[in-house]
Amino acid sequence: MTSWTGLTWDHPRGYRALRAATQHPAAPACDIRWDIQPLEGFESAPIAETARCYDLVVLDHPHIGEAIETGALQPLDAHFTAAELAAWRAASIGPSARSYEMGGHIWALPLDAATQVSVRCDTGIPVPRTWAEAVELAGDIPAALPTSGPHLFLTLCGIAVGDGATPGAGDTFLTEEEYGVAIDILRHFVCGRPAAGNDNPIALLERMSGGAGPDFCPHIYGYVNYARRPRPLWFADAPRGRAGRHGSVLGGTGIAISARARPDRALLDHLRWLMTADTQRRFIVDEEGQPGLTAAWDDGAVNAAGHDFYRATRATIDDAWIRPRHAGAIAFQNAGAAAVRACVFDHRDISRLTREVNESYERSLAPATTSRTTS
Repeated sequence: MTSWTGLTWDHPRGYRALRAATQHPAAPACDIRWDIQPLEGFESAPIAETARCYDLVVLDHPHIGEAIETGALQPLDAHFTAAELAAWRAASIGPSARSYEMGGHIWALPLDAATQVSVRCDTGIPVPRTWAEAVELAGDIPAALPTSGPHLFLTLCGIAVGDGATPGAGDTFLTEEEYGVAIDILRHFVCGRPAAGNDNPIALLERMSGGAGPDFCPHIYGYVNYARRPRPLWFADAPRGRAGRHGSVLGGTGIAISARARPDRALLDHLRWLMTADTQRRFIVDEEGQPGLTAAWDDGAVNAAGHDFYRATRATIDDAWIRPRHAGAIAFQNAGAAAVRACVFDHRDISRLTREVNESYERSLAPATTSRTTS
């Protein structure tokens, strides 16, 4: 039997089901060694370097443009039929499958789905319907946001989307007014907290689940794992913005085949099995995964096991915004994140933030061979 290597991320949601599938009696036999990397590497490591070392890569959609430009991945339509790919697209939740489509090809299978939602420590805490209500709640109880990596920047984007903006669709990424409104909201949740440190979504959810606080977070990538703990967290839709939209930035992960791989029938059948509705509803859920298919999100037993995590956040993921995916998207995301953190924690003015982020966006587009895609 041919041996394969794969790289995913170091959370049970990211690796447990993939590793268990290689030993599961119902899964088509396939010898895959799944390595793991930290969340920060998953978010920003160059996809070309990863693809040179692995046959299978778990990635998120902002890497697609870079992958196409560098020839890091194989289009999946070279290995699966049009009917199969269309069926997976139709079955996936929200815009998950669409986020991996670019240049007339599909580059990853939507195995896992997520977006930014709200979370609280107990049901006695109300669910804010709007950002104004979330800010008001933060004045009464301990509240926070993830601050490391790209997360403050992505929350800024989500706030703008909720207010009716489509970042990158106009002459600039966002207007000065749109930055200003979002920064004012962010400061209500990070005032007095350190800018540095490992404060990614996983770290923040671990603290909340362990009782170390905060009690509420209005905007964080949802992890059903923490709704299934003995002391569960309670997830709900993201706050609505002034335009009435649940402003949220799509996350989740897809499985891609690197350019170096020469997939055989056994490997492709294994991937097909991972994408069946029954596997997604039962096996993926049982192995701490977060399925990418609507059949699992709508399943009564799946929701009962996770305190209605899926039903409670369904409206938000259906409305989620797809990030830029051009070849310079990751570099832009990193630059935008640094500028937002500097504005919030170093009290830089909004005009400077506007100039820095918008100029970074324009620079990121200059070398790209793909078109602007910020649906």
